[in-house]
Amino acid sequence: MKKWIALLSAIVMMAMLGACATTPVATEVPTPTATEALAETAAEAPAATPEATSAPLEAAEVQLFIAASLEGAFKEIIPLYNASQPNVVITYNADSSGTLLTQVQEGFACDVFFSAAVSQIKTLEEQGYVIAGTRVDLLCNKLALITPKDSGTQVTGFADMAKAKSIALADGSVPAGKYTRQLLINLGVLDGAKEAKDYTTAEVSAALGGVEINECGNVSKVKEAVKEGSNEIGTVYYSDAYSVKDDVDILEVADSSLTGNILYPVCRVNNPEATAAETAAAEDFIAFLQTDAAKAVFEKFMFIINQ
Repeated sequence: MKKWIALLSAIVMMAMLGACATTPVATEVPTPTATEALAETAAEAPAATPEATSAPLEAAEVQLFIAASLEGAFKEIIPLYNASQPNVVITYNADSSGTLLTQVQEGFACDVFFSAAVSQIKTLEEQGYVIAGTRVDLLCNKLALITPKDSGTQVTGFADMAKAKSIALADGSVPAGKYTRQLLINLGVLDGAKEAKDYTTAEVSAALGGVEINECGNVSKVKEAVKEGSNEIGTVYYSDAYSVKDDVDILEVADSSLTGNILYPVCRVNNPEATAAETAAAEDFIAFLQTDAAKAVFEKFMFIINQ
């Protein structure tokens, strides 16, 4: 975080502080100083200071399941890891955390799971899939409301989403969709009679006055729908919004009081098919994700390191 502060002027910092408040952001996409404001809401991470192995590991393949919003970062992190561990092949599967959870439960081979929400990891812990002591709540994020660049939308923020002609929204099993529903409960749009994830897309539409909703299977599909102009607005993570900053405007970044803390936990999953070399590589890869080199990549993609 300190390097951002050192690099940016006082004027930019003032602008970004405004961008990360609950007041709607006009057509400017926040600059990297938004990470400083987001960090204030991060929950404490478990004390874990593992060190990645410096000596080359044996040949192994690690099956990595990651939330869709992490894919851009991992396209850089995996080659970075392979620079020191060329014998380890990281094969990743990127999708909604809810879909990935189901795949683990159905027996898909998985060594490392990196979720965009705590609930999926808790479910796996309760069902005995997670290797005890390996979970690390590594990253944080925030929910953002976006619109195509210069769309001219009448929507100014989350409170008046009903003014949109169409909304791209992840379904309730997707963490971004669940966080959006929780926000709507806290704003009084949804009645709060049941858990946020259990509100159907049809119920959300009705609560917003019948607005057309494009139900998406993961947050990356929401991002693309808004980027391409298929929908007037959509809810994504701040990191997603920043990744398409040339194509969208951020209308508002939600305060964590409306969504709850958005944590990204990573853990090792018990894979009975894994060899000893693959188990060692999976352990080493999680250790690498906690190094300064990996954290720098996450920060580049506008994730917040949970400290």
